[in-house]
Amino acid sequence: MSWGYEAPLASMRRVIDEVLGAPALWAECPAFAELDIDTADAVLQEAARFASEVLQPLNGPGDLAGCVREADGSVKTPPGFRAAYQAFVQGGWPALPCDPAWGGQGLPLLLDAAMREMLDACNHGWNMYPDLLHGAYETLKHHGSDALKARYLAKIASGEWLAAMALTEPQAGSDLGQLRTRAEPQADGSLRISGSKIFISGGEHDLTDNIVHLVLCRLPDAPAGTKGLSLALVPKWLPDGSRNAMVCDGIEKKMGIKASATCAMRYEGATGWLVGEANRGLAAMFLMMNSARLHVGLQGLGHQEMAAQNAQRYAEERVQMGKPIAQHPAVRRTLQRLRTYTEAQRVLAYRAALALDLADHHRDEAVRARERRFAALLTPVVKAFCTHHGFHGPAEALGLWGGYGYVHEYGIEQTVRDARIAMIYEGTNQIQAIDLAQRKLLADGGAALTELLDGLQAELGEAAGLRRLFDEARAVLPAWLARCAQGGATLLDTADDLLHALALTLLAWAVARLDAAGEAHTPVFEREGVPEGLMHWSRVRAAL
Repeated sequence: MSWGYEAPLASMRRVIDEVLGAPALWAECPAFAELDIDTADAVLQEAARFASEVLQPLNGPGDLAGCVREADGSVKTPPGFRAAYQAFVQGGWPALPCDPAWGGQGLPLLLDAAMREMLDACNHGWNMYPDLLHGAYETLKHHGSDALKARYLAKIASGEWLAAMALTEPQAGSDLGQLRTRAEPQADGSLRISGSKIFISGGEHDLTDNIVHLVLCRLPDAPAGTKGLSLALVPKWLPDGSRNAMVCDGIEKKMGIKASATCAMRYEGATGWLVGEANRGLAAMFLMMNSARLHVGLQGLGHQEMAAQNAQRYAEERVQMGKPIAQHPAVRRTLQRLRTYTEAQRVLAYRAALALDLADHHRDEAVRARERRFAALLTPVVKAFCTHHGFHGPAEALGLWGGYGYVHEYGIEQTVRDARIAMIYEGTNQIQAIDLAQRKLLADGGAALTELLDGLQAELGEAAGLRRLFDEARAVLPAWLARCAQGGATLLDTADDLLHALALTLLAWAVARLDAAGEAHTPVFEREGVPEGLMHWSRVRAAL
């Protein structure tokens, strides 16, 4: 009854090809016009081999070993991590979705998302290190000066140098307006960065020779609050080969992802350079944060897939009361729910990645604009909903192991511990719900959501039970928008339920599309997901 992983390549291909019709859409994007599903398959098969053969065997041992901070402030990652990362870079994986002009492979984010799901399933702690690379690449590509791009962008795209995102400070938490880290302009155009940051994933480690920090900071006389934040690029090693004035003061002893170095960083007049405009750092960093939020949603998806596979395997092998527990009604129901929710969320997460691809690369500007709207809507939903179930799904599955579920060698307890953090970082799930309600729905009066629902509802077919969620959405949303436009507490009171109600409505579409491609999830979702979705919509209605 060993813990293991087999990449769900058949499901991934079904979602990419049959459910989303991505190959036909790639043909409408000049950058992807020559990409076909067979080539995509070959990429994902090789990624699956790396994830299951290289990363998964390091997962449990890495959790037990953790990271070690030496007396000089350097950090050692668990045995095998550096070699695995070097193999990752040599395989060209960090560059998968990057622009060929900067050494990238120019493949869709959709394939990158599928790869990241596999990496997270097999070793969340290890994948914390490269998971921020693409966001750093996008931020520097769009907002960095020509000099900074020439010096750093290709090395970030290739993964030769890793990146860290330095936002949080002890007094600030999620309230970035309280940040105090200072940036003092120098005569040569550089900045002198001073301050302390906490919870910096990959702030210090031994995987790469250099680490590029993107640091939120304040210039002299900057406005108060978030309007006064600037973004600085602060490398561990400076271009002249000298060590920058930054040090890791400690690494957190955490509940989960123990193989990820979560650092407290101190910048002691460190040399950095402005990225983007002064006092516009948060806007520049949102490119990195939004990429990270999609990646965190994929972490939740990976944990669910890992839990679903191993729960099914264990339940088929574990005999109690004369038959495998997979045949016991309560266990069967748990397994069915976990599998249905996992596969439906894969559709939702991959649709968000596809939206980002089309927003950047489709030949028709009208399509690009539409997909930008959809990506903005889907990103907070994917982050919050997939991580919610990334924790709660495996937590429920743990019970199938009985007492063995609490034993490290059986694997599921580490999945539960690792998954919990994803509901907190890169913006807590409550922050995602507020973002969805305030910045995405209320801001345009629900126009983008209505457009999205119109298109998806047309694909539902004859599934009357699934249509109930769309009908409820259309009944509740206008009243909700009208009440929120009047001010008051309604938006904050209902944001969490609204996000979950909307997520389950979108999952109804995903289930219908999966069933049209040969799955059989609708009965399970009508039994589990539809009542749950209606409950959340009713809570929103009750607050009006």
